[in-house]
Amino acid sequence: MVERVAGRSGRSRRIEADALEGSHSAKSSGNPVRARASDGRGLPRASHLRSASRPEVQAKTTIALVYDFDGTLSPRPMQEYGFLPKLGIDPAAFWAECTALARAERADPLITYMHLMYKKAKEKGVRVDRADLVAQGKRVQYYPGVTQWFGQIAAYVKKRGGTSGIDVKHYLVSSGLAEIVEGTSIYKNFANVFASEYWFDAYDVPYPKRVITDTGKTQYLFRINKGLEDYNESINSHMPEAQRPIPFSNMIYFGDGETDVPSMALLKKNGGAAIAVHAPDAPPGKCVELFEAGRCDFFAGADYRKGSDLFKRTCLLIDRIIADIRVKQESAGL
Repeated sequence: MVERVAGRSGRSRRIEADALEGSHSAKSSGNPVRARASDGRGLPRASHLRSASRPEVQAKTTIALVYDFDGTLSPRPMQEYGFLPKLGIDPAAFWAECTALARAERADPLITYMHLMYKKAKEKGVRVDRADLVAQGKRVQYYPGVTQWFGQIAAYVKKRGGTSGIDVKHYLVSSGLAEIVEGTSIYKNFANVFASEYWFDAYDVPYPKRVITDTGKTQYLFRINKGLEDYNESINSHMPEAQRPIPFSNMIYFGDGETDVPSMALLKKNGGAAIAVHAPDAPPGKCVELFEAGRCDFFAGADYRKGSDLFKRTCLLIDRIIADIRVKQESAGL
């Protein structure tokens, strides 16, 4: 859906002060310097000088793979598998109307599509509630190999990580609907899902409860980074890098187009990685542009099967993360 709705607002949210100031590089933990022992000449021993000056190194052993949904895991916008067919609406016509309406009203395109969905349902006399949207998730189709991908990646990380205690978590950050995602067969594989959502009230009039824009997606990368995944937890307070459970350098983002650029740029700027995907039977097009602009590390067809280019390139990035974790573990033991 995201790529079908044009004319997005260029206004960006302020993410947080330390992001704007570019202070995401690793910081010293600031532990107090222990009392220095003398070498007999009234001078501190060299070993104590080294330990006092060297910043604390603590390996974070969780790898996070973060995905867009529409066009990344699924070939088409999720609304095209259940909602629009139920109303007998042509998808191309629906997205074109969303774009035209958003431009005419100078409205946010995502709020516009969420509004127009239920306006169309009302016009057709079709009642759609949360349970209906969840049920529609069962009809969503995926690119080849997606359903097996999560288990195969977990097995690869376990094999390559050995006894280092390294694990992998999968997250979804999407402008699509959380209710539909909840009904999909792959929902159970995600540690958390951040997506747009409706608020169904007592008067049966749905209202957007949460809208996740392309720039707004970066907020959820910070939530994963800081371990503040509950919506009630504020991410605006400063948190030292040493306290963040999943460093940006341990993350890989998967997306399919311009709407994923803010997330890709955030991770690339802070030591993480990004992969741009395109339909397996289509030319790479936009992915090549993203690669040449330095927005992603790799691009590949959206073939998630073991042995595909996407699988192999993802494993290369995972190997790099695992190697970095092991380096930090070794350094921490000195």
